[in-house]
Amino acid sequence: MSQTLAIIKPDAVAAGKCGRILAHLEAAGFTVRALRMTRLSPEQAGAFYAVHRDRPFYGSLVAFMTSGPCVPVILEADDAVTKLRRTIGATDPAEAEEGTVRRLYAESKERNAIHASDSDENAAAERAFFFSTQEQIGL
Repeated sequence: MSQTLAIIKPDAVAAGKCGRILAHLEAAGFTVRALRMTRLSPEQAGAFYAVHRDRPFYGSLVAFMTSGPCVPVILEADDAVTKLRRTIGATDPAEAEEGTVRRLYAESKERNAIHASDSDENAAAERAFFFSTQEQIGL
């Protein structure tokens, strides 16, 4: 078993889709190990997405991620990172496979309902960004 991080983004939270997305993830075989609702400050969102700092969409991404509450979730499954990325689908919901989270719940490529870590290393860093060591004990 391994763990990864998902973030239910502000668009999905505002649209009342958290429960359906979490149920979808659990039905796909994930176990929720930690969960919280938070609202990122511009500094926090900027730090979290620092890898994209030089890309043209960085400013709008930070603005979007600070526009309302989000729900970071630690998920556990066999090969969790790969499985989650397959379960959520392509960034653009129009290109996502049928039955994926983004195909079902995303509004657009920019307002795509959910974030998923892209590697085991990033998953560890992203889990630590949102959850203290104490909150992760026994996970």
